[in-house]
Amino acid sequence: MVNKIEHIGIAVKNMDDANVLFEKMLGVPSYKMEAVESEGVLTSFFQTGNNKIELLVATNPESPIAKFLEKKGEGIHHIAFDVDDIEAEIARLKNEGFVLINEVPKKGADNKLVVFLHPKNTNGVLVELCQEIK
Repeated sequence: MVNKIEHIGIAVKNMDDANVLFEKMLGVPSYKMEAVESEGVLTSFFQTGNNKIELLVATNPESPIAKFLEKKGEGIHHIAFDVDDIEAEIARLKNEGFVLINEVPKKGADNKLVVFLHPKNTNGVLVELCQEIK
């Protein structure tokens, strides 16, 4: 079962500029920056109350974020949902007919295991499932 929205991911072209903008807008600094080498991305997280924003910038021109920015420009990239048991959710969603981009959870940013649902099955929205690594 999905517990809550874990975060909203926003693709940006320049992390320094985006960090300044979001710090001014939200009134809090980024609490964490982290590179995810396997995805070719640098992330920056902001939290206000229970809400989190993840900024994503490409670290190489072949990364999914670089391709997204080239095709669509800056903006909302994905919505992430927190789950307790990512393996059970993978099985449940596959049984419901959803197509996953990666069927095996991989280590993502912010100490999470992650899988992505293909946007062709989710009304054009890239959906990420996240489980805290214990």
